[in-house]
Amino acid sequence: MARYTGPAYKKSRRLGFSTLETGKELAKRPYAPGQHGADRKKKQSEYGTQLQEKQKMRFMYGLTEKQFKRTFERASKMQGIAGENFFKLLESRLDNVVYRMGLANTRRGARQLVNHGHVLVNGNKVDIPSYNVTPGSKISLKETSMEHPAVKAALDANITRPAYVEFDNKKMTGTYVRYPERSELTAEINESLIVEYYNR
Repeated sequence: MARYTGPAYKKSRRLGFSTLETGKELAKRPYAPGQHGADRKKKQSEYGTQLQEKQKMRFMYGLTEKQFKRTFERASKMQGIAGENFFKLLESRLDNVVYRMGLANTRRGARQLVNHGHVLVNGNKVDIPSYNVTPGSKISLKETSMEHPAVKAALDANITRPAYVEFDNKKMTGTYVRYPERSELTAEINESLIVEYYNR
């Protein structure tokens, strides 16, 4: 399945979950899209609940089905709790780290910045959004990209950065300090259901 490139608001309303993590998508219309969206109350099966949880997480991070499953398989081979490892791997993607540092307003925007070669990791250009960033890595912009209008607009938005990333607005350099704790990530996703989905 190809990556979803349609309206984020419609997908969030379908899932009943803010994939942009802002809550704006559901503020005015907290029901499914379509003519009968507000009246649609369907009881889900156990499989349907697991599938929906997987879709919530997949659309939040903006991965294709193949990328998502491959990342889960990596997480399940790591020591520790598979669901938490899965979250850590997804949060360590370069596009996500760029987003968390506030260099883009959305993960989709962060992915575009990386794809277009604006981002450096430890001084080296990396244009692969799925690149795995390790704790301690320095993230910066190319000198010619520091005045990029999309970046300036994102930084002016005064977002709150999580404790596991740091960013110096003057030097335009950030650090991926550590892997996130589970308590620092969204509580609206039950990752154990995703583990059950793939292990069924």
